[in-house]
Amino acid sequence: MRHFDLVIIGTGSGNSIPNDSMADWNIAILEKGTFGGTCLNVGCIPTKMFVHTADQAAAPANAKKLGVDAHLDAVHWPQIRDRVFGRIDPIAEGGRNWRANENANVTVYEGTAKFIDAHTIDTGTGETITADRIVVAAGSRPTVPEIADIETTGFHTSDTIMRLDELPESLIILGSGFIASEFAHVFSSFGVKVTMIARSNLLLRHEDLEIAERFTDVVKHKWDVRLQRKTIRAEKTETGVRLHMEGPDGAETVEAAQLLVAVGRQANTDLLDAGKAGLELHDDGRIKVDEFQRTSQPHILALGDISSDYQLKHVANHEAKVVQHNLLNPDEPKASDHRFVPAAVFSSPQIASVGLTEEQAKAKGIRYVTSSQAYASIAYGWAMEDTTGFAKLIADPATGQLLGAHIIGPQASTVIQPLIQAMSFGLDAKSMARGQYWIHPAMPELVENALLNLPLD
Repeated sequence: MRHFDLVIIGTGSGNSIPNDSMADWNIAILEKGTFGGTCLNVGCIPTKMFVHTADQAAAPANAKKLGVDAHLDAVHWPQIRDRVFGRIDPIAEGGRNWRANENANVTVYEGTAKFIDAHTIDTGTGETITADRIVVAAGSRPTVPEIADIETTGFHTSDTIMRLDELPESLIILGSGFIASEFAHVFSSFGVKVTMIARSNLLLRHEDLEIAERFTDVVKHKWDVRLQRKTIRAEKTETGVRLHMEGPDGAETVEAAQLLVAVGRQANTDLLDAGKAGLELHDDGRIKVDEFQRTSQPHILALGDISSDYQLKHVANHEAKVVQHNLLNPDEPKASDHRFVPAAVFSSPQIASVGLTEEQAKAKGIRYVTSSQAYASIAYGWAMEDTTGFAKLIADPATGQLLGAHIIGPQASTVIQPLIQAMSFGLDAKSMARGQYWIHPAMPELVENALLNLPLD
């Protein structure tokens, strides 16, 4: 039985941990699927490549209000799909080959790893290994809800929908979160009739309430949005799939050529038999870690979707750097910084957020003030004829410190960045607004004016 100084399970952000400082360590890397993890293969990178293409496809329809007659001639799905994966697949394979063939101190095992005990792992290749230290970075996978006959009906998840052979005429999307909303934008922009099925009364309900309400109102005019629906049964038809639901007005059905299940993701701890390693888990299956990314077994660290509150690549990358440092410097560990974690939804309209929502601030009993600024109130907003986007800030009225920032509208994920920076470095709203130039007329004026309008003490 081979013994290793370090075993890493998962090749997403975990693959970035071995570096030159570990050149004399005997390391094993275990991967059950494709090298590169969720983000590279089935997550943020391919989806945003599709989103950018969808933005271009949607542009002609938005041009008329600017006095431009434009039209979309055709969407060539195979070309779009192959452009995305023609770039991504070689990167994944290159990463695998580099670790397997060009790292003398690294052994790659390609199989589904399972813990036998806290130091022993079945690699899924017929070989069992042991290790002094273990990093669990095995990620998550799409959740499939318990709906009668759904497994036999046939459906896609975010893992498979981007590799369709052809573009369907219609698509049901079961889900109301960021994955569902991004794919709804992509496929509707390509001419697919999209129906979204949500259990709640809002889409993106985890966002600030005003943001979620505005998003839901806007996209109702683009997609067939069915709120407050409980899906009872799925049925395969000659032309695709039919869902049987219960809603506010009773029983109803909806049909489409394809079904995308996008109701969330679950940690892969069950695939690992994490309990056999003595790892404590949250109720949702995630591994419990402390601020240093240590599990209940001090020699086992965890990072990313399998343990984090945030299913975000930039968080997993941050945690991987922390884990790398703590492996190399066990007597001087660093803590992960999760104070101001931003997130974005690359739908249409785009959304970006950081910090507390107003509802969270109320629940915590925090004294706060808010301000909102519409895209339509700034010159660049006039240029775009944007009538629905806005920025909302939440701040401490005594200190001017920002508590939260939420933006819905064009390029929200870029416009929010100076607010993330201000929160991270403790820059108060007055100093931020008045202590620098703001380019006129540019979209950051949205932020400037929102800051100036905060009713601070």
